[in-house]
Amino acid sequence: FYSLQGEGARAGRAAVFCRFSKCNLWNGRESARQEAICSFCDTDILGTDGQNGGVFSDSASLAEAIDALWPITDKQRARPYVIFTGGEPLLQLDEELVACMHSMGFEVAIETNGTLPAPKGVDWICVSPKGTAEVVLEECDELKLVYPQEAAMPERYEHFKAKHFFLSPMADPTVNHGDDPRKTLNTQLALDYCLAHPQWRLSLQLHKLLNID
Repeated sequence: FYSLQGEGARAGRAAVFCRFSKCNLWNGRESARQEAICSFCDTDILGTDGQNGGVFSDSASLAEAIDALWPITDKQRARPYVIFTGGEPLLQLDEELVACMHSMGFEVAIETNGTLPAPKGVDWICVSPKGTAEVVLEECDELKLVYPQEAAMPERYEHFKAKHFFLSPMADPTVNHGDDPRKTLNTQLALDYCLAHPQWRLSLQLHKLLNID
């Protein structure tokens, strides 16, 4: 789907989001949420029936579907931008698809939990560590940590090789955005932490505040 990036260093930038189903830290079923490494996920990662969803047999057909969502009139003024996300995109994203997107002029970004190696050629990597899961990526453009996580506090990543460090307040995935006292508390906690540790910056989910995809 085509929307604005709502988080991190590139918040406000127009992008095509390609959301892959499936994740290696939660199977997407509510019955398994509490036992999952990532128990706070707020995204439906099951099936392929989302906006413009489907199963694509090859990289070229998926790349064409992504390209079709970018506004034609703006291609000469702004470099097309695609963000591969999930679920966990690195379960499926490969060098062939990255190359296809580059051939169409796209800048390629990923949002990943960092537990799997990335294919060559990705232009922007956002790592969002989850719980006890080991991060195998050795560096990234931005590290976006959902806060607070008992097993993944900021001190664990303060020396990670990243250009930007963000805290994103943890929400309650079972309630609506505007009625979430847990997120209100966690926003204040994240704000306080960023003020005390200015290496970190606060990242709010602008897409939810604006009620867009």
